[in-house]
Amino acid sequence: MMYIAHEIGRAAMKPMRMVTSAHSTLLQHRLSPLSRIPGSRSIASAYDVFGDLTRRYSKPAFNLPTTLCDGQQVDVHEAILCRKPFAQLKHFQRDVARPDDPKLLIVAPLSGHFASLLRGTVEAMLPDHDVYITDWRDACKVPLSKGDFGLDDYIDYVIDFIAHLGPDTHVLAVCQPVVPVLAATAIMAEDGHPAAPRSLTLMSGPVDGRVDPTAPCKVATEHNLAWFKRNLVHSVPAPYPGAMRKVYPGFLQLTGFVNMNFDRHVDAYRGLFRSIRDNETEKVSRHREFYNEYLAVMDLPATYYLDTIERIFQEFHLARGCFKHRGRLVNPAAIRDTALMTVEGEKDDISSPGQTRAAQDLCVNVPDSRRLHHLQPDVGHYGVFNGRKWRESIAPRLRDFIRAA
Repeated sequence: MMYIAHEIGRAAMKPMRMVTSAHSTLLQHRLSPLSRIPGSRSIASAYDVFGDLTRRYSKPAFNLPTTLCDGQQVDVHEAILCRKPFAQLKHFQRDVARPDDPKLLIVAPLSGHFASLLRGTVEAMLPDHDVYITDWRDACKVPLSKGDFGLDDYIDYVIDFIAHLGPDTHVLAVCQPVVPVLAATAIMAEDGHPAAPRSLTLMSGPVDGRVDPTAPCKVATEHNLAWFKRNLVHSVPAPYPGAMRKVYPGFLQLTGFVNMNFDRHVDAYRGLFRSIRDNETEKVSRHREFYNEYLAVMDLPATYYLDTIERIFQEFHLARGCFKHRGRLVNPAAIRDTALMTVEGEKDDISSPGQTRAAQDLCVNVPDSRRLHHLQPDVGHYGVFNGRKWRESIAPRLRDFIRAA
């Protein structure tokens, strides 16, 4: 019922948004006599902020039409290499012949936001790598006839995508995927799979959520699994293609994201109000560029979400050595020929320092000469894979690590 009530609320807001948008235009247009009324810009600004806060945010585009290779600007085209019900493998094809550049598969998180959240990650790696990414689908758009999707399915998808790319593929897992990607790599290593990753980089994810637990980790352990199922899992309503599918809705996830830094978001929208009122177009553009991404969220399959809560955040299966994939015990010690890099942010409030580094202790048979850990000072969770510190400090180290692997 909550999902239905949410959709009704959205529909009820649409006429109001249309009215306020029209009024805003009348109050701001230079030819409108209403624009000369004292305070008109403040009223128009309030209308615009209302529109931003209540509109539906669709899946963002990567919008990376070009990149620089050896100082030359080259075109980039997105291509889908492999389609599955819950994800597709996307390739950023550069319009240049660089056969010696390493193949890099970026495994994007399936944790609420779309893969385009890693736009900055892709952008920084494109000049020197042949880049691919897992583009996860919004579960409300996957028909029930396509079956269920759990954590074991996620691992299967990762193995299939790596196998599709073939030998000498380097894999980068950002945030949530660190556990299933490490498990996939261990399985491929134990099976002697010819496409086992040449290198594996794990960034800011909960390999061991027991280390200095953050707010999300504490929420997971403060409630039993039945609480999550009862309060956070709902059925997708019609007319979505995935009608009747059980999901963890994106709008509930977004509520959690916002509440973690509520005051900061309030301040951001106060700033937006002032920027619109004062006609500071650059500031308005920067705000909307960020929030167009941040407020675009997707539904997660309920089985996958509950598996993740139970096995990763409540019972810490991988860290405790009891993680299983379809009944088979996963053994990170089987990883011998894949180089391993772990990356953390000093101020990460999602996956605190130490949670990702725990992978180094699990992968005991990776030679010391082929492993690396980097703790980036003065960055939070988002700054590990986006922004200036990522571009200037982390990405260069990652490039060097991949080249040396």
